[in-house]
Amino acid sequence: MTSSRDNYQTNYEWHGETGPTIVLVHGLGLNHRMWQWQIPALSQSFRVLTYDLVGHGQTPPQDGNPDLTLFSTQLRSLLNECKVDRCSVLGFSLGGMIVRRFAMNYPEMLNATGILFSPHKRTEEAQQAIIDRVEQARASGPGATVDAALKRWFGDNFREGNPDVMDLIRKWVNANDKNVYSGNYRVLADGVEELIAPSNPIQCPTLVMTGTHDFGNPPEMSEAIVAEIPNSQLVILPELRHMAMVENPDLFNKRILSFLNRIYSRL
Repeated sequence: MTSSRDNYQTNYEWHGETGPTIVLVHGLGLNHRMWQWQIPALSQSFRVLTYDLVGHGQTPPQDGNPDLTLFSTQLRSLLNECKVDRCSVLGFSLGGMIVRRFAMNYPEMLNATGILFSPHKRTEEAQQAIIDRVEQARASGPGATVDAALKRWFGDNFREGNPDVMDLIRKWVNANDKNVYSGNYRVLADGVEELIAPSNPIQCPTLVMTGTHDFGNPPEMSEAIVAEIPNSQLVILPELRHMAMVENPDLFNKRILSFLNRIYSRL
């Protein structure tokens, strides 16, 4: 389906027939289909809304340089189009940054949030490394960075044993327009600063999750995020890298459902 509200031509899909609304926000260079490993488990108890971010998948880019406010406004417009007044929003990586911006801008629309495998303040070395990747993508397109990304995102055994999954995700990333992709990548690189120690902290219940081996978003980053959100809980998945929802969906889904079921049992 496509929403055309407020000039956002957003591609989206609903999953599940009944229950509270859960929105899943994908990461940089991916699309709403990255959640296919979660939909069967979540849609048994919830109505799950997945969509393509501006400049990703089947949602076209907007004029000008993207930023977290653009992505946050896109989500608000989609929820208004779908007549969703309140929901829970969970985001992965760049999606987790969008969730934080959305929670600060539109707290009245949220029951809970999930900040999944998402960054906090980087070291100078780590920040320079991501800036270098932005420039590499700008010069040569997403294909120049995708294979190195897959090594960061997945454990060696999983990557070597699941070439079909690697091909699928590589295809998703390579489908991005070079110029659009580098602009979105810049949001991942530069957008963190506006989220650190916010003057209006997130107040709703929040799940913060990462993996012990997520090199770009390590446990200490998630600990720093939790320290800034009063009503939050931290989950660290052992032995997993960035895309744990693909590598070990059973464990990932169990943690998500435990959090959501606890939240909605109190509402």
